[in-house]
Amino acid sequence: MQEKLKLIPAIDRLLGEMYKDPAVAEWPRDLVVTALREAAAQARQRLRAGEDCDISVSALIAAARAWLRQASGRSLRKVVNATGVVLHTNLGRAPLSARAAAAVREVMEGYCTLEYDLATGQRGTRYAHVVGRICALTGAEDALVVNNNAAAVLLVLSALAKGREVIVSRGQLVEIGGSFRIPEVMQQGGAILVEVGTTNKTHLADFANAITANTAAVLKVHTSNYRIVGFTAQPDTAELVKLAHSRGIPVIEDLGSGTLVPLAAGGWSEPTVRESIAAGVDIVTFSGDKLLGAGQAGIIAGRRRYIEIMKKHPLLRALRMDKLSLAALEGTLIDYTVGDPLRDVPVQRMLRLTQDELAQKAAALKERLTPLQAYGWRVDVTEISAQAGGGALPAVDLPGWGVAVRPQGISAVALERQLRQWCVPIIARIQDDQVVFDVRCLTDEDAGLICQACLELAKGAGQ
Repeated sequence: MQEKLKLIPAIDRLLGEMYKDPAVAEWPRDLVVTALREAAAQARQRLRAGEDCDISVSALIAAARAWLRQASGRSLRKVVNATGVVLHTNLGRAPLSARAAAAVREVMEGYCTLEYDLATGQRGTRYAHVVGRICALTGAEDALVVNNNAAAVLLVLSALAKGREVIVSRGQLVEIGGSFRIPEVMQQGGAILVEVGTTNKTHLADFANAITANTAAVLKVHTSNYRIVGFTAQPDTAELVKLAHSRGIPVIEDLGSGTLVPLAAGGWSEPTVRESIAAGVDIVTFSGDKLLGAGQAGIIAGRRRYIEIMKKHPLLRALRMDKLSLAALEGTLIDYTVGDPLRDVPVQRMLRLTQDELAQKAAALKERLTPLQAYGWRVDVTEISAQAGGGALPAVDLPGWGVAVRPQGISAVALERQLRQWCVPIIARIQDDQVVFDVRCLTDEDAGLICQACLELAKGAGQ
């Protein structure tokens, strides 16, 4: 074994050979040395494990080059979402509108008015860029934004209920992805959880009987990622508000996804922020990168006297948004203010595509994939369904259309893996030994990438 290990070329020799290629100079010398050491270390490990290993100069240089490409490449990359899930958490949730993307590009390329008041020439506040628009769109007196909705709930509870009781219906003690649990967030915020009612039924009297001198608030949580059906009951929001206000306590509502425009499907409708504010809810929290269609954000809207307390809370600085997220949010809010959100905001547009529109998109994609048939691949338009994702419209299947490809020469599993590892990764589904491309979230550019990838893979499989 020692004799074999001694045959691995020295790093100096590998370095000299590698630098014969002028293109290597694009990488820092220290990084090239690290890559060669890594390649040599991997070779030693394989030899010690009794594996066959090519330890020639060319093989080790090739391994070092692969390491360098991986080190200089980005893992956070654009993908084609052919799953049909509009708010796909793993794929970044909401894609930005053209206006929001342009706002982000402008702000990221130089300096900006993040905390600068042009009128006075003095320091301003970052929240001023979006608060007025949020209030106009929701009917709230004031607003605040933080880096996500979990942070929004945490700040609200920390500022308004630390050391005091918060009453929640047992059927609304939700857990969402990433192990975000309402009881644990309440505990972290210093609030004392008081559960009322049962899993399926909670009555107004349950809340009334639970209110004490130490009650800070009533918390209503939208069950955005599940549904309780059958023998169920929850108090009407207006009734709950009337009770809480008669006892001198506020009502806080965590809407989760949160939408600014009405949205319904499959017998389920998402409550709008304006509806909650109009019903008298004092504080409403919701996400920016879900149904709103912006970047990641947690939005707090409601009565000014409660928002003012949060603005002075020391936790706010730790939870504040950065300039790029603010730019994305402001651009999206402008879409709702002066544009047509059902047309301009991608999430809202995708969720409202009709069956006829989806069928037309599927037919167009099939037509572009027709050349695959020359390689024995089968291409069919198929009726499918998907979900909204992101905790919106829970358990509602969105009917749609897609294109199913049955490859020749490779399995559907292999094709899906190769598409996933393409230069621009294509994320699709496998169904009945076929790779299915749901067209709901696809742009024309996406369709072109799918066609290019499938055609090149078909050529390779046929050789």
